[in-house]
Amino acid sequence: MSPLLDVSDDVRAEIGDEEAERLLAGDNAPSSYDCTSCRTPGNSEQERTSTVLFVAEETAVLAFAHASCIPSQVVSVSEEQLKGAVKSITGESPSQPMPAADGEVRPAPGQAVLGVTCGQILVGDELHAAIVVEPTGPIARPGSDGPGDDFLPLLIEAGFMPVIDLTDQPATLPGWSVLLAMGQLHAVLQGQQGGGQPVAWWQAHQPLTVTDGWRACANQRQSVVVFAAPSGAIGQQPREDMLRDALEKAAAGGLLVAATMPLAGT
Repeated sequence: MSPLLDVSDDVRAEIGDEEAERLLAGDNAPSSYDCTSCRTPGNSEQERTSTVLFVAEETAVLAFAHASCIPSQVVSVSEEQLKGAVKSITGESPSQPMPAADGEVRPAPGQAVLGVTCGQILVGDELHAAIVVEPTGPIARPGSDGPGDDFLPLLIEAGFMPVIDLTDQPATLPGWSVLLAMGQLHAVLQGQQGGGQPVAWWQAHQPLTVTDGWRACANQRQSVVVFAAPSGAIGQQPREDMLRDALEKAAAGGLLVAATMPLAGT
């Protein structure tokens, strides 16, 4: 029995017609799999299944997903991100509890580290998958040696908007996206002026495990709301309702910016 596979033109172009036909004939396609998006079991002989090709600089990995979760597509990632994604499939990556999960970039000596917390946040009356970014210390403007904190001004210049309250969903920020690969959070990607491949504005040192509810919400809306606040404005909150309260206080004090970003990948 041939599998119910979807192979997009982009995926076919990457793997070649011969390999695509083998997949469609069932030669190289598993009958059962864990969906790369929702991480629940799937069966390519019983339900429509998308082929998802993760492509890095030197490596490519073909994964499978429920067609109802995501379409067949090519996802560009870094070599490090791809290695982390493969580990998540084989179960070698350590899981991290939610709703608060921390990720770090490894900056040059003397720079602050960006802490990231994930949670489902009510914006108005609707629940959104959200990421809250807060540095561990002041962020200086590039080229500046002063003691000031330019984190929010720099983000506003990049297109983030100040948040007065949490009644309205922030506008979408063109060129930016959130990379959720193999069901884990990998990076916040920033588009480049004049086009070109997006770069990681924030990247997890290890892929972050998110809750099923967070992932389902992000996949349903195909977007994530990214909040950012200066060091000390939010802090580590043990529950999502407390995280929202902290966001409201930061907004009331003029210490919060935000943007809505589409999902890149799954």
